[in-house]
Amino acid sequence: MTFQEILIQILLPALLDTMYMVVISTIFTVILGFITAVGLIITGPKGLRPNSLVYKSLNLVVNILRSFPFIILMISIFPLTKLIVGTTIGTNAAIVPLTLGAAPFAARIIESALLEVDYGIIEAAKSFGAKTHQIIFKVMLKEAMPSIVLGITLTVINIIGYSAMAGTVGGGGLGDVAQKYGYYRFQTDIMIYTVIILIIIVQVIQALGNLLYRKMIK
Repeated sequence: MTFQEILIQILLPALLDTMYMVVISTIFTVILGFITAVGLIITGPKGLRPNSLVYKSLNLVVNILRSFPFIILMISIFPLTKLIVGTTIGTNAAIVPLTLGAAPFAARIIESALLEVDYGIIEAAKSFGAKTHQIIFKVMLKEAMPSIVLGITLTVINIIGYSAMAGTVGGGGLGDVAQKYGYYRFQTDIMIYTVIILIIIVQVIQALGNLLYRKMIK
């Protein structure tokens, strides 16, 4: 096969599958991660509304999910994946473990960014009568946004890595191409093209994240 045939018939469809998995998983990951991080911030020992039981429960769930290597997590939640999307293979099925695997990581990153906000600013907002949701969204989130952007950038890059692993167990995308053609059929050229594409994607995403961060801190 010529490079053009490989690109059109194999690499391009796999790239589109990978981007689909990454984009959808990132959206769900950020949503779940943000909700979890806010829960940890609010109910933590020095939170806006301390609640030891809720905090310890959230903290435990996040720590447990972060302890699983992604490939093991993906296999262990096959029943949940099938319950949600009706199958355990394909790009849609891969979104479930990708989200559950990355959400705890995103939660910790967002939590850390929110914790870095100067407590004096929070106290000032309280003194003006700001409510909990106002402090979270109008004070803490605004102050922490540059750090959160960098954290989400790192999360997206992790999801790309996870998606490649997902491809080896039927998730589709570039990981599936690398296994099918590079490993089983010993087509080294396709393996190299796959690696190059992944490197380019990561570099572009990191560059965009850095650019957005620099604009936000000005």
